[in-house]
Amino acid sequence: MSYKTLIGNITLLISVALFSVPSFAAEKKIGVLVYDKVLSSDVTAPAEVFGVATRKSWFSDYEVILIGVDKDAPVITTEEGIRLTVDKTIYDTPKLDALIVTSSYVMDTLFENSDLTKFLKSQAKNVSWLASNCSGAFLYAHAGLLDGYTATTWAGGEKQLQREFPKINVIEDRNVVVDRNRISSNGGIPSYQAALVLLTQMSSERKAKEVFETIQLNRLIPWSEVTRYLPEQ
Repeated sequence: MSYKTLIGNITLLISVALFSVPSFAAEKKIGVLVYDKVLSSDVTAPAEVFGVATRKSWFSDYEVILIGVDKDAPVITTEEGIRLTVDKTIYDTPKLDALIVTSSYVMDTLFENSDLTKFLKSQAKNVSWLASNCSGAFLYAHAGLLDGYTATTWAGGEKQLQREFPKINVIEDRNVVVDRNRISSNGGIPSYQAALVLLTQMSSERKAKEVFETIQLNRLIPWSEVTRYLPEQ
């Protein structure tokens, strides 16, 4: 056998071996609840922060999935007109490590959705983290999942949340609130801060700061505007 033939055979074997290795799905999932008329930034902020993190070796065992509320709606349209493809629905009972619920300007039908309430309660028993942006806190509140916890909601809606759910200790004028395994935010752009706080809790300050710099949020705010919302050790 000639030298060139030998090298060719070795190269072929290596190529076959490489492309024969099965791809493994991420073991852990971060779910973001979506539905028609959801506010875009409540979704895109955690999707970007955690999506970037999953490209890092230290967070590669996670993936981000969008979870729809309607069984037969594979695509939803946000309030701002962005079309998003749903990965799973609440009826698929996905196994999650963290669940992030989002908001819209009108949420009454969501509050009245018994299947969604059942899903939230079921996930609360198994996930490591429950998070909400903006009026998403009201979804958890209606499910009784913030009773006895400290939380916040959209800026200006804190008094309403406190009035309707007196068992919650509602904080005003604070972008992000962490209480044990519950994280809530004002929504909108502060959703980025909330996602980075959650990522810090799930990894470390150093790693979360790496993502903070990757998405160039450091061009707008200092890292201290994230760490100020971390719970005291």
